[in-house]
Amino acid sequence: MLSAWSDRFRDFRNRKVADPAFRRWASRFALTRPVARRQARALFDLTAGFVYSQILYACVRVDLFQKLAAGPLSVAAVAHATGLPPFGAERLLKAAAALDLVESRSGERYALGPLGAALVGNDGVTAMIAHHRILYEDLRDPLSLLAGTAKAGLQNYWAYAGGECDTPAEPRRHGDYTALMAASQAFVTAEILDAYSLERHGRLLDVGGGDASFLIAASRVAPELDLMLFDLPPVAAIAGQRLNAAGLAGRARAYGGSFLVDPLPSGADLVTLNRVLHDHDDDAALAILRAIRRAIAPGGTLLVVEPMAGTPGAEASGDAYFGFYLLAMGQGRPRTAAEISAMLVRAGFETIGTVATNTPMIARIVSAKCGAA
Repeated sequence: MLSAWSDRFRDFRNRKVADPAFRRWASRFALTRPVARRQARALFDLTAGFVYSQILYACVRVDLFQKLAAGPLSVAAVAHATGLPPFGAERLLKAAAALDLVESRSGERYALGPLGAALVGNDGVTAMIAHHRILYEDLRDPLSLLAGTAKAGLQNYWAYAGGECDTPAEPRRHGDYTALMAASQAFVTAEILDAYSLERHGRLLDVGGGDASFLIAASRVAPELDLMLFDLPPVAAIAGQRLNAAGLAGRARAYGGSFLVDPLPSGADLVTLNRVLHDHDDDAALAILRAIRRAIAPGGTLLVVEPMAGTPGAEASGDAYFGFYLLAMGQGRPRTAAEISAMLVRAGFETIGTVATNTPMIARIVSAKCGAA
């Protein structure tokens, strides 16, 4: 009954908002004017969102935030440092100031704004912003993506997308996306290590572990933990080199293969699946979970770590951003924690739960245990 009343109210609201006469009245009436202005601003921001993204992209391309990190600069100094003509530098600085990326200071100078300051030294976010050049091209015709008729650039970028898991592409392509994942791994690693204690475990297997950035960080907080990594052969080769360079050759090993075909290394009492599941369609995702269930030690724990759909306060990052990003990539979808939990049960796991993280928009954690032997 409550749901029916809620639906009726929202239908009434939408009819009123869709009425031009009501919108004009609401913009004049003192009590509704703030709401009308917020809605107008939100609609304009959606309309102009691509322009805002391109302004941010331009700032990253010219390394503006790092150049301002030492202190305020004049327009002429920014033009000289970025190679832009003075009129172009001024236009970029004013636009960036409107978005709180920079801010104007006395003497016609510009300094970091609150959002720009957060990007200084934040290699993971800036790498993703630069990478979005490919996504922007893919989104030029969103209806073609939705119809499944577009050949998107992201499918070529992510070498394992589009059915290439069993026939790895050339190493250079694996190196490109592995480097991007490594750049963005630091803040995800922080979420995991702050939320979950690794020291209770004896052996960790990171499935789809990339260049071993997470394992290297895990080795520092849990010095007694044995470490294993599984990824496509060209990626596992990169990981092995990094593990050796980190002095972990005696306690870490990287295995190459496809988790859709090859058996995973067994015996780990903790398995992490870090930003992997949402990259795969349902059948493949379930196959991955079942492969982990076969390999994990009795009583072991699996952590599924990724941004998830339906995250309170971060709904847009799930079905909007990741929904269309993965559509362009050609496989995968964002899932809610409840959907992942249901898949874990189908794969044979028990005691499904969640582990709270500091920044759920970056990563949430669903945990699962398998029964003891």
